[in-house]
Amino acid sequence: MMDKLRGQESIGRDVSHLFRSIRNFMGRRLEPYGIGDAQFPFLMLLLHEDGISQERLAAYLKCDRATSARSIARLESAGYVRRLVDPEDRRAYKVFLTEQGQELGDILCSVLKELNSILLEDFSYEEKISFRNMIQRAGTNISKWEQIRKTTDE
Repeated sequence: MMDKLRGQESIGRDVSHLFRSIRNFMGRRLEPYGIGDAQFPFLMLLLHEDGISQERLAAYLKCDRATSARSIARLESAGYVRRLVDPEDRRAYKVFLTEQGQELGDILCSVLKELNSILLEDFSYEEKISFRNMIQRAGTNISKWEQIRKTTDE
């Protein structure tokens, strides 16, 4: 059985390895700021859309509400974000960067730039564009499959 698997291409394995490597890199770079790699996308989204609802944050980042709540709570206890009751829906919260969170913007962008530089080292300009397009298409494909599965399971 293992011999059969060795010869087969495994995109999932390669993507998984890349994902773990990126998480390790981000974790090491963000550790001095008390941020885990899982909180990074929340901060980046808030830098672009401060005051977004906690529910929209979770939906945009494709994580469940509990995961979102844990990440936001961790950022809140570190002093990077604050949650305020949404005046239009008292059951919901909007999430805002604190001054300390906003100050992280340049650091986060620098870490992201370093990561991209490492990932795309020795890629031609055309390869960089092609790689990004292919990753986005693969993401779209799996998202479509998930939507189809959800509707057929219901």
